[in-house]
Amino acid sequence: MTGTRRSSEGLDARRRKLLFRSWHRGMREMDLILGGFADAEIGALTGDEIDQYERLLDIPDTEFLPMVTGERPVPPDTDCAVLQKILASRRTMTF
Repeated sequence: MTGTRRSSEGLDARRRKLLFRSWHRGMREMDLILGGFADAEIGALTGDEIDQYERLLDIPDTEFLPMVTGERPVPPDTDCAVLQKILASRRTMTF
């Protein structure tokens, strides 16, 4: 069980893959953060935002989680519109 509340039905292959990757990170905390974000936003992201999200998903959890939780500053080359959306959605999540 992944925890996803969104079906991949109706998504193109790239978005389906990103939705799956969001829920199968390896670290449960990141599954919840990125999976929840993908459930809510994957269908509405623009082509440029999909590119940004794909690059963010390439960051290892051990580097990404401290950025998302505010324990480590976001490097300028990593900061992007999608990361800001993730950070905003993270503030409203409850676990």
